[in-house]
Amino acid sequence: MTEEKQKVVIIGGGAAGLTAAYYLQKEVSERHLPIEIQLIEASHRLGGKMQTVVRDGFTIERGPDSFLARKTSMIRLAKEVGMDQQLVHNSTGKSYVLVNEKLYSMPGGSIMGIPTEVGPFITTNLFSIPGKIRAAADFILPRSESGKDQSLGGFFRRRLGDEVVENLIEPLLSGIYAGDIDQMSLMSTFPQFYEVEQKYRSLIIGMKKTKPSKPSKSAEPIVKDKTKGAFLTFKTGLQSFAAAIEAKLDSQMILKGHKVEKITKVNHKYEIYLNNGELIEADSIIAATPHKATQAMFSDYHFFDPFKQVPSTSVATVALAFPKEALKNDIDGTGFVVSRRSDYSITACTWTHKKWVHSTPAGKVLLRCYVGRAGDETIVDLSDDQISKIVLDDLKKTMDITVNPDFTVISRWKNAMPQYTVGHKQRLATILDQMKVELPGVFLAGASYGGVGVPDCIDQGEAAVRNVLTYLNYSNE
Repeated sequence: MTEEKQKVVIIGGGAAGLTAAYYLQKEVSERHLPIEIQLIEASHRLGGKMQTVVRDGFTIERGPDSFLARKTSMIRLAKEVGMDQQLVHNSTGKSYVLVNEKLYSMPGGSIMGIPTEVGPFITTNLFSIPGKIRAAADFILPRSESGKDQSLGGFFRRRLGDEVVENLIEPLLSGIYAGDIDQMSLMSTFPQFYEVEQKYRSLIIGMKKTKPSKPSKSAEPIVKDKTKGAFLTFKTGLQSFAAAIEAKLDSQMILKGHKVEKITKVNHKYEIYLNNGELIEADSIIAATPHKATQAMFSDYHFFDPFKQVPSTSVATVALAFPKEALKNDIDGTGFVVSRRSDYSITACTWTHKKWVHSTPAGKVLLRCYVGRAGDETIVDLSDDQISKIVLDDLKKTMDITVNPDFTVISRWKNAMPQYTVGHKQRLATILDQMKVELPGVFLAGASYGGVGVPDCIDQGEAAVRNVLTYLNYSNE
């Protein structure tokens, strides 16, 4: 007698959903599990923010452009789908922060803006003498209250002062989340800073002690590639990575262009209502969807209501292609971030042709700028021509660009950057506890929950698969 199959439905085809589909399919295939898988995606493509434009020899990322090489889950998945040979490290170079119309080199030895070497911090002109003296108070200030969440901005302002925060830490950290660091949760974004402070009291001393030690001269290789950076991407673009994962999936399991309207629990199963009127039954669900979409799908379950209040920021990336001779003042470096104290609309600029050499044909230049952040999102709604003019005017202030770009690629991400505001970790824990009681077998994964980077989403997709198998009693086979 054939064993009746249990059905697992994965909702959302971004990085988390794709990962869950791949690894669950692999488990089912290798272990011959009686599980049917369905992946439902509201749009007509998979990959979420992993989108790439290939044009005139340029490889241009619309969303994320890379990931930290130390986050190995993405490298492992790349090997699984045959993409590891396409991985390439970024080229290193100077990076800058723009404050009051001037570019300053990032102080040497700083980690996410936190100084770990006294010399570069003392000699930089990025901070005033009073600002440096205030930062030195970190050596004597007491620890934060144990276990209590607080804003990133509040934490760093207390330890290092407003000037260091506004001129260096804020431009670096807010760029990752496109958020307001005075609202963002320390415990949900960078808990390692809190842990260092708790252990060493001084953040500066703690970061210095936990900084990876340099190898001794005798241990250094004769030839050392100092141009290899800490980030990786794919020569063919991140979209090709998403496509490679999709190619490994059984096409029969994928349902694109269908939106989930509502999910209800009926006895021990779940009824999933689609926007075309179709009803799908599931034994277990992985909701790899943004938090507001998740709340809307489970609107009958009011413990999801806190997700309504979680903000999401709108941003846009603006890529501009030029002939090399267009840049009369080509700065030595790979890019800069912009302090809020500067009269600029862009929040950062990457000299992509230098950071990712493979992305740009010989004799060409590719600049990738970012606009939009918490409290300053209206620019994202402007027309392409308006955004292009604003960005180009900003760039001309620092780079003396003499001509218009050959072409521009603008990518808008409306309400796409979830904000981990203070209390995020506890809010999420409360919701997850309620789900175990009222919605057993339903699991969350994605940027709204446990990390916004692509590797973070991959980690969550893998964890969701383990949770599903445990719930269906297949974890120990």
